[in-house]
Amino acid sequence: MIKYKRIVLKVSGEALAGPGGFGIKPPVIKTISEQIKAVHDLGVQIAIVCGGGNIWRGETGAEMGMERAQADYMGMLATVMNGLALQDNLESLGVPTRVQTSIEMRQIAEPYIRRKAVRHLEKGRVVIFAGGTGNPYFSTDTTAALRAAEIGADVILMAKNGVDGVYSADPNKDTTAVKYTELSHLDIINKNLHVMDSTASTLSMDNDIPLVVFNLNEADNIRRVVEGENIGTTIQGRE
Repeated sequence: MIKYKRIVLKVSGEALAGPGGFGIKPPVIKTISEQIKAVHDLGVQIAIVCGGGNIWRGETGAEMGMERAQADYMGMLATVMNGLALQDNLESLGVPTRVQTSIEMRQIAEPYIRRKAVRHLEKGRVVIFAGGTGNPYFSTDTTAALRAAEIGADVILMAKNGVDGVYSADPNKDTTAVKYTELSHLDIINKNLHVMDSTASTLSMDNDIPLVVFNLNEADNIRRVVEGENIGTTIQGRE
């Protein structure tokens, strides 16, 4: 039984890098692709938003004295690299995939067109949204919330690297940290829980899009969430 028919899967750049935290690790991206294929085989319509932190982070640019907008554009290009790598792995498994970028680069990907993206999903193709929103100062979390609203997604799946949900504090640093199983979007904002940035949280809340935060590193977790298992942390509603 499928709970969510159309999903936006947010995959962080760090998740693609594995334990090393930098670059793209082929065994890691292959495992992620296999999980996505298993969900695709269920008939779920899948859109993916990739982060770029495994290749470039805006903070690095700031430390170099780089202009923020310039650093953010470099980050957008990093997400395109991740998207192309993920596309290649998915297609090697027989999953039809399209990459759409918010910044035009027609030789390697389609420009983002909402109606075209929806049509791809309806035809059973996985759509990877790369290039962020196309604007500096917005994170890929905001991209995930924006694209989910635009394509009418049932849920945003926040696939985390080694973190199995939302905690009251960093569980790696605070042994008293408590894991939440359910929260509202307003809780995320008021408690400053850093699940996603405040712009993304507000956008998700205003458009009534639920989020599920879960550990990507456990086999079959994407399928388990899509089928309605209560793993990780579910965030929905205002109160």
